[in-house]
Amino acid sequence: MIINEFNKNLLLLLEKVYNKNEFDLNQISSQILSILNPTSISKKEKINNIWDQKDIFLITYADSIIDDTEVPLKSLNDFLVKFNPFINSVHILPFMPSSSDKGFSVKDYYQVSSNLGDWNDLSKISTNYNVMIDMVLNHASKKSKWFENFINEDGHGSDFFINVNNWDGIPQVVRPRTSELFQTVKTKSGEREVWCTFSHDQIDLDFKNPNVLIEFINIFNFYIKKNIKIFRLDAVAYIWKEENTNCINRPEAHYLIKIFRLILDYLDKRSVLITETNIPNKENLTYFGNGDEAHWIYNFTLAPLILYTLVNGDSSELRKWSMTMPPAKNGNAYFNFIASHDGIGLRPIEGYIDEDNIEKLLILMKKFDGKISYRTTQWGDKTPYEINISFYDSMRGTFEGEDEFLFERFICAHAIMFAFEGVPAIYIHSLLGTKNNIDGIQKGGENRIINRYQWDKHQLFNLLENNDSINYKIYKKINELLKIRIKQPAFHPNSTQFTLNLGNKIYGLWRQDLERTQSIFCVSNITKDVIKFPLNSINLIETEDWFDIITRNKILSINGKIEMNPYETLWISNNLT
Repeated sequence: MIINEFNKNLLLLLEKVYNKNEFDLNQISSQILSILNPTSISKKEKINNIWDQKDIFLITYADSIIDDTEVPLKSLNDFLVKFNPFINSVHILPFMPSSSDKGFSVKDYYQVSSNLGDWNDLSKISTNYNVMIDMVLNHASKKSKWFENFINEDGHGSDFFINVNNWDGIPQVVRPRTSELFQTVKTKSGEREVWCTFSHDQIDLDFKNPNVLIEFINIFNFYIKKNIKIFRLDAVAYIWKEENTNCINRPEAHYLIKIFRLILDYLDKRSVLITETNIPNKENLTYFGNGDEAHWIYNFTLAPLILYTLVNGDSSELRKWSMTMPPAKNGNAYFNFIASHDGIGLRPIEGYIDEDNIEKLLILMKKFDGKISYRTTQWGDKTPYEINISFYDSMRGTFEGEDEFLFERFICAHAIMFAFEGVPAIYIHSLLGTKNNIDGIQKGGENRIINRYQWDKHQLFNLLENNDSINYKIYKKINELLKIRIKQPAFHPNSTQFTLNLGNKIYGLWRQDLERTQSIFCVSNITKDVIKFPLNSINLIETEDWFDIITRNKILSINGKIEMNPYETLWISNNLT
């Protein structure tokens, strides 16, 4: 009965993707069932919100911390255990054998790169932490066995790639890069043009061929057996190409996500699917589907808006945006971050910050030694795509110039992010206060290297045990905020959020827990000025006792004023835990 229900739902989705006159959908469904092992499929039960305020992510490469005497995954595990008491989840960026793009040009999806460790090393991490893995769906390495077989026109994977020669019309494609979209390669029977959305080392996969879908379902199943619970669908907006379209956000891409979600819902009810779609906000929101696509979506707009707010000293744009953001439904959540292995995306703020102010921001980030990466539009124009800079260095000053408030501004950015509805994720180099890796760019020649520094394990551990180091001070302050955050029911990823209108010098949110017993008013001074915050501008119920849970100071009068230092944050709550 359960298998029949699953198969029925699967066939309905397959019909949305593949023409039943061209493909035997029952055969495809049977192949998928044979991979999953019908005995492992259990009754689908709706489980809402299998996450809470204690879920905190660290984003890191497997080799962000290195030691010549051990594999990087061991060093990472040592760091997690020793220095991260409040982090329970880790996104380990691609650790499979790869030929470029820092892991995102995958050669073999079933292996751990030998220079990083092995599955046993990863298992030690997944035993104690929820692990997020990258499903690099859009493309595979030019040096993969699949593409080698494509060239030879024989063997597994030989039919996995797009042959552009068979296309009648080439569309105006939305691109995230400036490289040529197509590449000519020599195959056994002659020259072929292949699709390369991201680089000529990353050859796009052809999901119009159901064999590609079946292969990735096999990969999903393999990872689940390796105790992986969270799956990040990398660049998923680009995976379906259609003639005479812009080849992004296609309906078929959404249906493929629904298929992956269906499989996870039946196979492992505790698993989470998250879509990585660095695109305008309204488009990004569609990847929740009707509660049947991503569990979580990356909240891409948050990072550039927080950056802009703090260097501008004006909260109006961040406030306007957060007022219009829909709350995530039960069973869904936002995945919040302000820094990552990539740059700070500019597409997500299209329509929120005008071009003149974006240009002003780019000029400022260049002054702070940042770099700008570009993409080619569907009309052939070159336009800024992302800012490449360590988030620490992005906080060196404001539009008025560099100043002495770097630390305060940096912590304020994280405090705002921690208060937001959703699951927070901290990039390792923000947790450690890592500066721009200028030497790395000069050696590697790629802008994104600026925020991908590799720490020597012993040097890093010594700095984190040195009370005078800036790295320790940042690490300590962020962990102090996390220690408070995980105890607050009002910070549940799905608890109520309202944006407060407190003027342009302050950014504020009201969070209330699901049981409506705790309120937290999250108020941040986003300027370098000392300001007096009037408490009667927020709803402090007079029958309750109120505290700033960061300082643990009691509010003596709900009609008084609190003096806020530059970039100071208050978390005012009726529950001091």
